[in-house]
Amino acid sequence: MPGETEGMGDIEKSFLWVANTDQGSISKVDTQGVVELARYRSGPSGGTESPSRTAVSVDGRFVVVNNRGTGRVTMIAANVDDCKDKNGNGMIDTSQTQDDLRAWDSDECVIWSSVLPFKGDIGAGPRGVTWTPGTWDMNLCQFVDPKVWVGYLPVQAATAHMVRFDGMTGVVEETVTIPNWLVGDTSWGPYGAALDKNLDVWFSGLRGELFRLNTAQNPVTVDRWTPPFNLQFYGMTVDPDGDPWFGGNCGPVSTFDPDTQQFIAVPGTENGCYRGLAADKDGHVWVADNGTCGVVQIDHVTNTMIQFHTLNPCGTPVGVSVDDEGFVWVVDEWVGGNGGGAWKIDPLNPNMKQFLAIANDHYTYSDMTGGQLKSVVLPQ
Repeated sequence: MPGETEGMGDIEKSFLWVANTDQGSISKVDTQGVVELARYRSGPSGGTESPSRTAVSVDGRFVVVNNRGTGRVTMIAANVDDCKDKNGNGMIDTSQTQDDLRAWDSDECVIWSSVLPFKGDIGAGPRGVTWTPGTWDMNLCQFVDPKVWVGYLPVQAATAHMVRFDGMTGVVEETVTIPNWLVGDTSWGPYGAALDKNLDVWFSGLRGELFRLNTAQNPVTVDRWTPPFNLQFYGMTVDPDGDPWFGGNCGPVSTFDPDTQQFIAVPGTENGCYRGLAADKDGHVWVADNGTCGVVQIDHVTNTMIQFHTLNPCGTPVGVSVDDEGFVWVVDEWVGGNGGGAWKIDPLNPNMKQFLAIANDHYTYSDMTGGQLKSVVLPQ
C-alpha cells in the first residue's frame, strides 16, 4: 500500500501515534527506528484540548485524534504526499522534529478538524474511535472512502452518540443515538471502540455495557449486553477472531464470545488494575497493568494467562498497540518526573525491550499503530 507497504508484503515504514495530553499535541514515532519524528497540535487550545484516543487508518496513511476537553476530532496525514499545500507556496510546511511544534492551522499535514456538539465536560468529550477500511481500488492500488466512528455524550441526558465521519473530509455522515445510557459510570461517553472482521463496530462504556453497531444494516442497528458485576470495563479491543476483550480497571481481564453471548474472565487476573490492551495475529492479547506496573500476556484462544512482563522504568502504563511487524508497544503515561514514553517489545522474546522517552503526559489508548484494524481487515 502506498506510504506503508508494497503489495501487502514487507513493511516500508510504520508509525506509533502518541497523544501528549497536557500539551494538546500528538507525536509521530517511527516504530522501526524507535524515534520521535514530529509533533502536531491536536487543536488550538493547548492542553485544554486534552487529546487521548488515537486511531490509524488501515493503510497507515492517516491518524485521527480525539480531544476530550473541547470535543474536537482532528485528522493528520502521516506522509507528505497526502498533505495539502494550503498556502500555495509550492511546498509542504510541516513539523520536521519532535521540537518543531507549529502554530495551530499552520501545519499542512493536519488535514481536517471538526468539533462535535458534546455536553461540554471532559467526561462527555470524544473517546472511543475506530476507522473502517473503505474499499480497495484496483486502479489506484489503495483503499478509498474510509470512515471514522467516534463516540461522545451530547447535551441530551442519558444518551450517547456514535457518529460516522467521512475519513477524508471530516464531514459527519451519520449519527447513531444510544438511549438509556444508564449502566456503569454515565458521566463518561463511549470509552473504547474497535472494528471486527465483519466490519461491525464494537464499543464499551466505562465500567458499563458492551455495544455493537451492525454497520451492514441501513439504518445501523445496535446490540447491547450487560456484563457481570465483577467485570469493570476500561480499555477494549477486538481480536482477529472477532472477540472483544476488556481490561478490568477493578477486576479481571475478560472477553466476550459473540456466538454464545457469554462473558469470560481470565483466571489469575482478578487482582490487577488494567488499562489498555491489544491483540496480535499470533493468538495473544497484551494488557497494560498499573497494579504491578507491566504488561500481561494472554492466550486469546484458551483465554488463559501466559506471563506477566515487568517494565523498568515504569510509572503508569496505559495504552497498548501492536505494529505492522508484530511488535508490541506499551505507552507509559508518566515515569517519575521525566515525562512518559513508550516500550517496544518483541513478542517472540519479550525480554528484548526498547524504551523511548517521549516528553509530556500520555493518557492515550486505542489503535495507535493501525495494527488492530489491519489484523481484522487483512488477515495473514
